[in-house]
Amino acid sequence: MSQVDPSTLSRRQQIVETYRITKQADPRIGLILLGSFIVGAVIGFVIFWVLPGSGALGLVMSIVGALLGGLLLLMIVFGRRAQHAAYKRLEGQPGGAAAALTMLRRGWTTEPAIAFNKQQDVVHRVVGPPGIVLVGEGNPNRLRPLLISERKRHERVLYEVPVTEVIVGDGEGQVPLPKLVKHVMKLGRKVKPAEITDLLNRLKAIDATRGKVPLPKGPIPTSMKGMRGNMRGR
Repeated sequence: MSQVDPSTLSRRQQIVETYRITKQADPRIGLILLGSFIVGAVIGFVIFWVLPGSGALGLVMSIVGALLGGLLLLMIVFGRRAQHAAYKRLEGQPGGAAAALTMLRRGWTTEPAIAFNKQQDVVHRVVGPPGIVLVGEGNPNRLRPLLISERKRHERVLYEVPVTEVIVGDGEGQVPLPKLVKHVMKLGRKVKPAEITDLLNRLKAIDATRGKVPLPKGPIPTSMKGMRGNMRGR
């Protein structure tokens, strides 16, 4: 079945598509969301009911509070369950890390598959406040030469910019895919926002020397960027 690019959908269509995808991995999502709405509604009703007020106005405010509380808790739970389902679908797929990195906010630039080998071990590049982050996915032993080569390539041109290497996986010293975005964002601020534009321009010189790099074969997961707001519960 062909994948739908969520970035081409309307807000309502994105929510429907996100729910459909989540239900495939989490068949009980409908009951969970219903329960979440009920719990949130009860909490909202009680909070507004105990506030000063009486009569019809107090009842109306309590009903409004119930609706707001129910919807708020529903969206929070839906966002978390949808994110978990999305990462579950990406794990083990070629390019899964690149798709996950689209969840990074503004101020970050991701360049997928800047280097890879015949076995389809891939290195992606992220540029942001920590400087340059090289993200490898595949076999760790085969990735190390790729990462070392890319680090040297970047340091020759950008010797004053920090370069961090990250390998996606569940092994020792690796970062699990669901934690990749948070891990990258917690690497600290080592490059000022005003310097990032200049950094991106200088990276063009590195990319020009490698020529046109064909993407590895195999299915590349759909970007998660279009669903980002939904999965954050907003």
